[in-house]
Amino acid sequence: MAEQVRHICGISGGKDSSALAVYLRHTVPDMEYFFCDTGAELPETYEYLTRLEVILGQPIVRLNSSRGFDHWFEVFRGALPSPQMRWCTKNMKIKPIEDWIGDAPAVSYVAIRADESNRKGYISTKPNIETRFPFVEDGVDHDGVMRILDDAGIGLPAYYEWRTRSGCYFCFYQRKAEWVGLADRHPELFERAVAIEQKVLRDAGIDGEADFTDRAMRGRPYTWSGGETLLQLHSRRDQILEKHEAAMTRAQQTKVNRPLIKVLSETLDEDDDTLPCTVCAL
Repeated sequence: MAEQVRHICGISGGKDSSALAVYLRHTVPDMEYFFCDTGAELPETYEYLTRLEVILGQPIVRLNSSRGFDHWFEVFRGALPSPQMRWCTKNMKIKPIEDWIGDAPAVSYVAIRADESNRKGYISTKPNIETRFPFVEDGVDHDGVMRILDDAGIGLPAYYEWRTRSGCYFCFYQRKAEWVGLADRHPELFERAVAIEQKVLRDAGIDGEADFTDRAMRGRPYTWSGGETLLQLHSRRDQILEKHEAAMTRAQQTKVNRPLIKVLSETLDEDDDTLPCTVCAL
């Protein structure tokens, strides 16, 4: 007797994966929804997942809740994750997913949109996992995603007022203006990120901001946000926000009547055009 194929859909807490979950809830009735919980998500993310479970009519399985960032931070001897060493994605996202799936045949549905089909989401190398891209297959773009969420009555997570990506509150892919947004809206989380960073600096033998600046000039930053510490970044808060507001104005004037999220995304892209890991940020 052939082994039953599992159908799985990962939810990051972002708009695209949430829209895909809603989009598939009637066409794939045996779908299993999951969320990789690092224990370091924004409060808005957890609140949104609870609302999404009501729309889906079933629970979203939480993975990795017992081994969060602090555990792996210790395992990697206090080294911050970075674009060059994404141990957070590997150990808190991909490994828990593949352990949860096991060796059973499975179809993984990934929320890459039709207007970004050049991007890559989570694609397992395990032979038992097949990957599908329903939005690409059906031509669902950004506007289509927004319609799905609006029609379902759930809308966007509240963090989209100041942030364009889901993921940990201290994600190193955040832009400068998003770090400022975190400090303004969740000062306690910003302080935790500062504390982690300061520990890394102390363990690296860096004494004070002046010493860090000297080390950074020689290519050893050791920080969440490239080229400066979070304390240095926050000291430039007004300058960062002024630049951000000017970019927002330019983006809005280019094309009128555009949703805030599009304007915000394009504005932040002026500051940093790096793409996050789509396992975390879809």
